[in-house]
Amino acid sequence: MPDWLEHTVQIEVETPIEVVWDLWSDLEQMPRWMKWIDSVTMKDDDPDLSRWKLASGGFEFSWLSRITRLVKHQLIQWESVDGLPNRGAIRFYDRGNHSVVKLTVAYAIPGILGRLMDNLFLGRIVESTLNADMQRFRQYALKAYQS
Repeated sequence: MPDWLEHTVQIEVETPIEVVWDLWSDLEQMPRWMKWIDSVTMKDDDPDLSRWKLASGGFEFSWLSRITRLVKHQLIQWESVDGLPNRGAIRFYDRGNHSVVKLTVAYAIPGILGRLMDNLFLGRIVESTLNADMQRFRQYALKAYQS
């Protein structure tokens, strides 16, 4: 049975909610600010399905993800339906001329990998990467807003 690890990071972005929502809800843009995400491809036959590819340090994983809940300007929630087991949510908080973006990601560590790697060590790497991703997103959103 796999172990599940969960991480939550958040950032304040000096742009209106519409800007951050438009960027995050276009999933194929995510590789522009998420370091480990190599590609996201939307499925033509189902707008709630997308194929994700993660690549880092010689590891490569892919999965098919389904949006399980979507509330415009507030929430995008997902879970994988095949491949790398993961789930999470991105929440948006409208603060007038700025927004708060909160990302929660949970993923399963396969039993053998979990035994080889210390979960705390892996957790620190993932959380550090997610924080850096959110900083890149902030810069990307500011640039998009000023254009």
